[in-house]
Amino acid sequence: MSEHNGGYADLAVDLIGRAKRYGATEADVVVADGQTLSVQVRVGAVDRLTKAREKRLGLRVFVGRRSAISSTCDFSKDSLEHLVAETCALAKTVIEDPLSGLPEPSQMAHDQPDLDLYDGTCLSAETQIEWAQRGEAAAFSADERVTNSEGAEFESSSGRVVLANSHGFVGSYEGSSFSLSVSPIASDRRTGSMQRGLWYDVQRKFARLASAESIGQEAAKRAVRRLGARRVPTKRVPVVFDQETAGSLLANLCTAVSGYSLYKGASFLVDQLGHTIASDLITIYDDGRLVSGFGSRPFDGEGVATRKNTVVERGVLTSYLLDTYSGKKLGLPSTGNASRGIGEAPSVGPTNFYLVPGISTPEDIIRSVKQGLYLTELIGFGVNMVTGDYSRGACGFWIENGELAFPVEEITVAGNLKQMLKDIEMVGNDLVFRGRIASPTLKIAEMTVAGD
Repeated sequence: MSEHNGGYADLAVDLIGRAKRYGATEADVVVADGQTLSVQVRVGAVDRLTKAREKRLGLRVFVGRRSAISSTCDFSKDSLEHLVAETCALAKTVIEDPLSGLPEPSQMAHDQPDLDLYDGTCLSAETQIEWAQRGEAAAFSADERVTNSEGAEFESSSGRVVLANSHGFVGSYEGSSFSLSVSPIASDRRTGSMQRGLWYDVQRKFARLASAESIGQEAAKRAVRRLGARRVPTKRVPVVFDQETAGSLLANLCTAVSGYSLYKGASFLVDQLGHTIASDLITIYDDGRLVSGFGSRPFDGEGVATRKNTVVERGVLTSYLLDTYSGKKLGLPSTGNASRGIGEAPSVGPTNFYLVPGISTPEDIIRSVKQGLYLTELIGFGVNMVTGDYSRGACGFWIENGELAFPVEEITVAGNLKQMLKDIEMVGNDLVFRGRIASPTLKIAEMTVAGD
């Protein structure tokens, strides 16, 4: 894709010039070019193979305070001329928005550091099939109770983004990712019960991906350990969130600090800047410049320089996540968090949003619980972002005297995010990124666990 970069940049600059000739006062163009190869095997046989390559271009124009956005996959000269003319004509017909417009020129990213996001390794379909088969085979051989499989999937993707605007900004970056997931099914012949397990790894660089065997073995372990799961009586107890479920808790917080949720009044954190919203064990960063991070990039969806934002510092809310528009609505500058689909207006998204790890091992945290729940899976979407009320279906393990006693399922965990954040008593040392939002293991002092 590198050979396209100069061409795409020139094309974007040319379209901005054409938009100005049609009456645009400001404009930006984003071009994305990418490819994906995904294979799924099930019980050793190839179940699905998809290969896709696409390129798309998005144009946003402003005529004064009026704006319009359009996109196309057709890069022919006539098609692009038509796109520019139509978009500019459309912009002239829409209602004015006094806050619309590009970011200030001074906010544009001036440096474009190498963030180690791209791996040129090109895997064949045969290699990806072999990885998926090895992962699934490892799950079957790890334990005789693994009797079936929902499959193993290997996906590789790579792409490039070019962004240019009428301030003279032109930027680009490339990225790649490689992932393997394995989903075995374990069964108990005595009871006939069955449980699914899932484990995965994802990396920017192929060489850093965990071995297919280790992913398959961990997936098998997770399926088998859930056999014999039962419900527990309703009670209020400490709840330990594992990495994955703690990550989903952090995703709820990420939504609550998004500029769009805030100016619409759809967040329990409205007007909470500078206030204590969590335990003093909690420090959260959103770092767009994290080397090899899944959300890392030199500039955001508007060309604004990315940076490391401190969102929560020792329990105090110190920053929201903002793009230019939501920032103007709140009277604050952009934090470099504009996220953007081709042909869509920018919105707010995290870069690498994570909770700073503590000093306790997950085992230490479990040992600290006399009786409670170790949470490993959440089901459903029972979170009210306006009030913070939280109620979700759950699976996990019951803790007795500091040890995992038995698996539990068909239960609900309930509380309120405002109180849950303040009730975090321990933070694990096991932070691992498998996406843009990551958290170590967490212990919340008390929540309602509803079962029988």
